[in-house]
Amino acid sequence: MRKSHPIRRVVLATAATVSGVVLLLSLKPASDPASASAVGAAPQQPAAGQESPQGGTRGGARAGGSGTVTGDAAQTQYGAVQVRLTVSNGKITKAEAVQAPKGGLSDQKTRLAVPKLNQEAVAAGNADIDAVSGATYTSAGYKKSLQSALDRMKTAAPSGGSGNSGSSGGAGSTAGQARTVTGKAVQTQYGPVQVRITVGGGKIVKADAVQAPKGGLSDQKTRLAVPKLNQEAVAAGNADIDAVSGATYTSTGYQQSLQSALDQAR
Repeated sequence: MRKSHPIRRVVLATAATVSGVVLLLSLKPASDPASASAVGAAPQQPAAGQESPQGGTRGGARAGGSGTVTGDAAQTQYGAVQVRLTVSNGKITKAEAVQAPKGGLSDQKTRLAVPKLNQEAVAAGNADIDAVSGATYTSAGYKKSLQSALDRMKTAAPSGGSGNSGSSGGAGSTAGQARTVTGKAVQTQYGPVQVRITVGGGKIVKADAVQAPKGGLSDQKTRLAVPKLNQEAVAAGNADIDAVSGATYTSTGYQQSLQSALDQAR
């Protein structure tokens, strides 16, 4: 039998050992972080405060004012004209004349002119409207009162139709913001009475008569009665105020117009 050479046995043994080590290493599972993520690690979530490419937050547009606003009564040669606007999201959706010349030929002209003026006010959204032929004075008064209402829209929030509710005769206010409301003109034996109130924090903070009887003895009675009625309206916060002695008609008209303003302010 042929004997193996000692050196050859050493070489073979060394080769066998190296092969075993290589085999063991090839069977060991991968453990480095890169391999782990490649196999299916969960994707990293964005840090708090970061926005994902499709998840940006959009700011909403602020809603415009809604409700009604009444302009000042404009005196014309044939009587007063006064416009009330209904506003929705800052736009005029309705216009109406709460006062217009009446009696005799004025009735006919009013029926002809006012509907057209109302339509034009809504369509235009401003006071740049055409006068109605044959009703020049009414048209001019309408535009003047309309402009007054538009100015009031810009400086004060119009009264909400159903936003605020209060006790009978009380006045509501949106988020405590001061605003003005004008009541309807009330006809009395000696002339119209119309009250405008300023409301803040749900209370009447100011009251004044934008119309009151005038001429002759009426001037004296108006100077006597109106300041007292204004003070009482603020103090009471409603239309339950006492009539001023010697100015019964003016007091009654004041109370009715004040109640109208309070109703609008709710």
